[in-house]
Amino acid sequence: MPVTIYYDKDADPSVLKGKKIAILGYGSQGHAHAQNLRDSGMTVVVAELPGTDNHKLAVEHNFKPISAAEAAKTCDLLIMTLPDELQARIYRSELQPHLKPGQTIGFTHGFNIHFGQILPPEGIDVIMIAPKGPGHLVRSEFVKGGGVPCLVAVEKNASGKALQVGLAWGSGIGGGRAGILETTFRDETETDLFGEQVVLCGGVTALIKTAFETLQEAGYPPEICYFEVMHELKLIVDLFYQGGINYMRYSVSNTAEYGDLTRGPRIINEQTRAEMRKILGEIQDGQFAREWLLENQVGRPTFNALYKKDYNHPVEEVGRRLRRMMKWIDVKEV
Repeated sequence: MPVTIYYDKDADPSVLKGKKIAILGYGSQGHAHAQNLRDSGMTVVVAELPGTDNHKLAVEHNFKPISAAEAAKTCDLLIMTLPDELQARIYRSELQPHLKPGQTIGFTHGFNIHFGQILPPEGIDVIMIAPKGPGHLVRSEFVKGGGVPCLVAVEKNASGKALQVGLAWGSGIGGGRAGILETTFRDETETDLFGEQVVLCGGVTALIKTAFETLQEAGYPPEICYFEVMHELKLIVDLFYQGGINYMRYSVSNTAEYGDLTRGPRIINEQTRAEMRKILGEIQDGQFAREWLLENQVGRPTFNALYKKDYNHPVEEVGRRLRRMMKWIDVKEV
């Protein structure tokens, strides 16, 4: 079935007129939603912890942060932009005791609702607006007069107006300028996790590291290895971004295109597809969610060990040195 796409003409901002909107967390997504909604003429407050960098940033952006509990007591639309692993604890301790029928809880990712970590009471609408881009892009495109495409979903519609509220929110952050695609919490959560794990983060980083190691083992200089398997990746991704796979193939050399068509399937083969299906199954049955939530409960031992191991991987060490040579790059080292 074709996906329904909404635009600004389909949204009615008046459904949020006179309503008070709380942004819970002033991180990547939070700062963008708060500022964009405020600039769209809506009444916005921010909930953040005193003493944190995000609290300080919110103050710099002319907000007067309050507690999450105070937001739950006084606001009509509560938008969760906190990290997935923190949301359920904050919900139970700060929000749940103060919720009342007629309020709406909004999410920018469906993880905690889909996997049953947050169970809002009866009489509460549950919606989602998930921008398909990081918060800094949501903000910068809005300021330019544009917008980032968003997904909208309704999990609970006690008021009968949940979709309208979602579209007003999405339009208020600029999503209606680009398009707001209707989906479900399930579809957004499972496809988002799958994309992160097999392509955008897990798949790409594993491919880069393995290719770098293979070239180094064959005796090639690490600097050359870095340029071939890491640095030039941006050039290819930009072509994908502009015109898809066909435009990338049109733009590269015939030699590169032939190598793509004949060797690519030897790298991403049926064994890879089988592992992708296994990973998708672990997402769908909740195994990954349980694993990640348990990992946080015990202090992230696996996460921390794997992160530390990769932090000083040779491709990272070489990259830090080479990136300093390229003055046109806005270098971000952590």
